[in-house]
Amino acid sequence: LYSYTKRFTSLSHVVLGWCLCIAPTGAWIAVRGALDSAVPLLLSLVVLCWAAGFDVLYACQDYDFDREAGLRSIPARVGVARALWFSRLLHAGAFAALVALYFLTSLGGLALAGVLLTGALLVYQHSLVRADDLSRLDAAFFTTNALVSVILLATFGGAVFFRI
Repeated sequence: LYSYTKRFTSLSHVVLGWCLCIAPTGAWIAVRGALDSAVPLLLSLVVLCWAAGFDVLYACQDYDFDREAGLRSIPARVGVARALWFSRLLHAGAFAALVALYFLTSLGGLALAGVLLTGALLVYQHSLVRADDLSRLDAAFFTTNALVSVILLATFGGAVFFRI
């Protein structure tokens, strides 16, 4: 679906985020039998904004190819500098939704540590790349996103499991 949408819309990054974000809500419904809380919706919003944001960031390296091939992406549409700002906005949205999720769940200090570490990693991720220098994009993309996923699982999962 993602690759197909690049032929028709610059918002393929949001489509990718949407494809990934339905998992938390779907899992919630599968386990609980109902959508009885805002928790999975907020978690889905975190995933949507985070994934769309990191995909926009990663797509910056494909700017020339996408333009030459007639593929649509946010970087191809607005340029790398503006795409980086769009990615930052998406990641700010992910962080805001994560903060809201923390307050909604009242999970305590371990989850708060996960929120703060995630925010710091997202800021760090964007500090590694500039419109005129994408040479550290792999470190920004692969390393920080892997850390974010592990940190969120460990801190929120640990807070739920151990009730801390």
